[in-house]
Amino acid sequence: MEPTAAELVIVTGMTGAGRSTAAKELEDLGFFVVDNLPPTLVRDVVRLVDDSRGVSQPIAVVVDVRSGSFFDSLQANRHQGVTGRPTTLLFLEATDDVLVRRQEAARRPHPLQGSGRLLHGLQREREVLAEVRGDADVVIDTTNFNVHQLTDRIAEQFGTPESTALKVTVISFGFKYGIPVDADYVADMRFLPNPYWVPELRPRTGRDEAVADYVTMRPSAQTFLDQFVPMLENVAGGYLTEGKRFMTVAIGCTGGKHRSVAMTEEIAARLRAHGIDTRASHRDLGRE
Repeated sequence: MEPTAAELVIVTGMTGAGRSTAAKELEDLGFFVVDNLPPTLVRDVVRLVDDSRGVSQPIAVVVDVRSGSFFDSLQANRHQGVTGRPTTLLFLEATDDVLVRRQEAARRPHPLQGSGRLLHGLQREREVLAEVRGDADVVIDTTNFNVHQLTDRIAEQFGTPESTALKVTVISFGFKYGIPVDADYVADMRFLPNPYWVPELRPRTGRDEAVADYVTMRPSAQTFLDQFVPMLENVAGGYLTEGKRFMTVAIGCTGGKHRSVAMTEEIAARLRAHGIDTRASHRDLGRE
């Protein structure tokens, strides 16, 4: 049985209405995104993705259809179903006064204003895109949206429960090798007794049951876990509210072999037990 072809989302709309923001959010949702693509090349992009990643890979393309020939090509591709994928045309718009303020804040001229005013360029663009807007499957007016509200709307429309869930990476590391630069939160496990000084535990790692018990079963470790994990759960809710779906928690000890590894595994297990998509990673394990 052949896999079902995933969705193709064509993103277009008014300059300044949020096309780039929508593209970034779609990428975070797992779409293969191509920005500023001429509609004549949509079919080629789909074919290349089908060949390299398979038809189950969702695709989003951001197109500029202010040219009449581009518009004709876009409409032909959609109505003829030449891509072989279910296709959604997303159109983003906003009022002229809001678009003017956004363009002026970005200090960029409108591509269609020529030697005239910015407002004249927007009005010309709105005329050219009138038919596209009328044919769109989804129209989002971003007039009263901030960036977070737009990303929430895109996630609501195109996300799946899996793609919109928070994904947490808990990574162990050794302080002597440096703190991970991408960490959102860093915790230091050097307050716990070091298994390194126990001869039978020294050659083992925090993944071994004996080392894990030595580290995590101590009252001080349990107190830390009982306070730290609920804090992460609380933060996780705030991340999703703010449109952030990736969080990295770095757990360190001296060499990244014993204490940080054992505590990383335990923190990840507790987060997973509370329904948070979490994976454990050990950056410096094996370096000693």
